[in-house]
Amino acid sequence: MAKVSPQTLMIIFNLQRRLVELIDQAKTAEYNLFEAYGETEETIPELEQLQNGAERLRNPYSRLATLTLAIAEAQPIAPTAMINLLSQTIEQASVTADAVEATTQESKRIWNLP
Repeated sequence: MAKVSPQTLMIIFNLQRRLVELIDQAKTAEYNLFEAYGETEETIPELEQLQNGAERLRNPYSRLATLTLAIAEAQPIAPTAMINLLSQTIEQASVTADAVEATTQESKRIWNLP
C-alpha cells in the first residue's frame, strides 16, 4: 500500500507550516520596509530580495503537497522515484527555509524593522 509514514507526514506538515510562516515574515518585512522608506535606490534591492525569498518558499510548499497527495493516491505502492523526490524536496525545502529566514532577519535588522 502506498502510505507515507506518520513520522514523515509530521515532518512534511511541520515544514509546510514553517514555509507559510516564513512567507508571511518575508512579505511583512517587505511591506514594512516599503511603508517606512518607500521605493528608493537603496530599498529596491532589499524589497526584491524579500519578494524573491517569499517566491522561493512557494515552490517547495506546493511540491510537498503535490507529492504527498500523489504518493497517497498511488496504488498499490508509490514508485521509488516519487518517494526519492519527496525526500529530496523535504531536504531542499528545509535548506531554502533556513536561507530565506536568515535573509529576512538580516533585512529586518539592517532596516530596523519590526
